[in-house]
Amino acid sequence: MKTKLIAIAAALALAGPAFAEGDAAKGESEFKKCKACHAIVADDGTEIVKGGKTGPNLYGVIGRAVASVPDFKYGDGILAVGATGMVWDEALLAEYVVDPTAFVDTHGGSGKSKMTFKLAKGGEDIAAYLASVAK
Repeated sequence: MKTKLIAIAAALALAGPAFAEGDAAKGESEFKKCKACHAIVADDGTEIVKGGKTGPNLYGVIGRAVASVPDFKYGDGILAVGATGMVWDEALLAEYVVDPTAFVDTHGGSGKSKMTFKLAKGGEDIAAYLASVAK
C-alpha cells in the first residue's frame, strides 16, 4: 500500500509543469538585476530598458533561436547549444538563469558560460516579463 501511494505521488508530481508560470509584473522589477549587462531594445530602436552591452539585447528572446543576435560575440558553449536548433522559451530561460554553465553543459555545449551571474529564484518571472515586452 505504501509503495502504491508513493507511486501515485510521484506520478502527480511529474504530471505538473516543470516550471510555474511566471508573473510579468514581478519580472519587470526583478529585471533590474539583469540590466547591468542586458538592454531591451525593440527592433525599431525603441529603448524599453536601458542597460549594458556585455550581454545580448533581450528584446524578443522568447521564441528566438539560442545565440542568434547578429553581431553579438557569444562564447563557444552557448554557440554549440544554438547549433542544436534550440529556441528560447520561458521554461528554458528560467532554467538558464539558475546556472548558465550547467545549462550549457546539459544542452549540447560544454565549458563555462560567459554569463557568470546566477539567479536562484525569480527566473520564471523574468522570462514572463521578457515574453510580454515583445508582444
